[in-house]
Amino acid sequence: MFLKQYYLGCLAHASYLIADLESKQAAVVDPQRDIDEYLAEADRLGVKIGHVLLTHFHADFLAGHLELRQRTGARLYLGAAAEAEYDFQALADGDSLDLGQVRIQALATPGHTPESTSYLVFDRATDPDRPNAVLTGDTLFIGDVGRPDLMASVGVSAEELAGCLYDSLHNKLLTLPDETLVYPAHGAGSLCGKNMSSETVSTIGQQRQLNYALQPMSRDEFIQMSTANLPEAPAYFGYDAMLNRQERATLTESLEQALKPLSLDEVLRAQNGGAQVLDVRSEDDYTSGCLKGAVHVGLGGKYATWAGTVLDTERTIVLITNPGSEREAAMRLGRIGFDKVQGFLEGGSAAWQDRPELIARFERIDVDALRQRLAADDPPHVLDVRSPGEFEGGHIESAVNVPLNRLQKHLDEVPRGTELALICGTGYRSTIAVSILAGHGFDRLLDIRGGMQAWGSGETACATS
Repeated sequence: MFLKQYYLGCLAHASYLIADLESKQAAVVDPQRDIDEYLAEADRLGVKIGHVLLTHFHADFLAGHLELRQRTGARLYLGAAAEAEYDFQALADGDSLDLGQVRIQALATPGHTPESTSYLVFDRATDPDRPNAVLTGDTLFIGDVGRPDLMASVGVSAEELAGCLYDSLHNKLLTLPDETLVYPAHGAGSLCGKNMSSETVSTIGQQRQLNYALQPMSRDEFIQMSTANLPEAPAYFGYDAMLNRQERATLTESLEQALKPLSLDEVLRAQNGGAQVLDVRSEDDYTSGCLKGAVHVGLGGKYATWAGTVLDTERTIVLITNPGSEREAAMRLGRIGFDKVQGFLEGGSAAWQDRPELIARFERIDVDALRQRLAADDPPHVLDVRSPGEFEGGHIESAVNVPLNRLQKHLDEVPRGTELALICGTGYRSTIAVSILAGHGFDRLLDIRGGMQAWGSGETACATS
């Protein structure tokens, strides 16, 4: 048996290739949309990918099941409760798929979503009765469990799913042998849970001991615990969950359009026609000179997650990148299903060097300069765009907190007619906020380089309980 985990750090996403090396049969579970690494691995091993399984309809990324179907002819598999536009084989609880001496057995584990399914993996040549591993999707994470609230928009309550999750954990997963390896679909940084470990593999026994959500408690106590203090889900989660049910274009087809070079005039016409201009260069590059009206989300951070948070799924996108970065920018948008990319500005920022009237610039200062300005007679207002939990853990005295993911809907909470100093944790989110505020007519914007991490525990910091 061959089982390999592929971990995509920017989306905190884990996928898996399982193969029987004697029969040369292979399956992929929860693939990312850019599938070349699975194909390369299969070629190296001399196996054929004939099966693609999803643990559920993921909300935080667009899975690569249709891409693998197109390239390999693989059959698709979902839990029995799933409904999708494309052909798939439904796997009910206990159903199995045999790859030579390797058996993959479905374990219905609803809770994160109604169709959530875990997959037991048996190496029948070693022990046909005891699973070697369980691929738990978003049902059980390392140090956490899946959030049960993502189906509220379609009328399934978080409390109802939390009860199902309790049953799935206690009646299914926790009955497995302690030595069973646990392979989840996400790790630390994913918003599909609230307390995930940075570890990407564990065992049932370790999770039984260490996972806070698996400690002894009643079903009602679990429901209350698992539905409390959940991070706000990005707006694109519902969009991706729906796309994962649909027949749609593949990533290759999407990139054919996205990688079309556009002149500056073509970009301006697209922008005037309602396209979103997305500048993915570094924070320093953006603030030192950008196309007026462009939204900034830098490739250097959680690019896909924040692009999915601040961009409109219904509007087309034009990219501004450093030359050579356009494919990465478009591909990473494609991973979350943002396929409406018209093209990219040919030549990047060099294209506007003789058009100064089109360019906006923003002042970016370090924390020492901010301290000096705050001590002046007419200090700037500090707008902290971190999450409420980060803000409560310590912030600059007198700062106003409007989290970045809520900023576009809460512009009325942002002071106008005054100088604004934008701050976040490291300086990544604050530049996104600068671009959003500038697009809504705010001026006199200061971007704080290094954020609260650089600020430290200065004399005007205020920690709250």
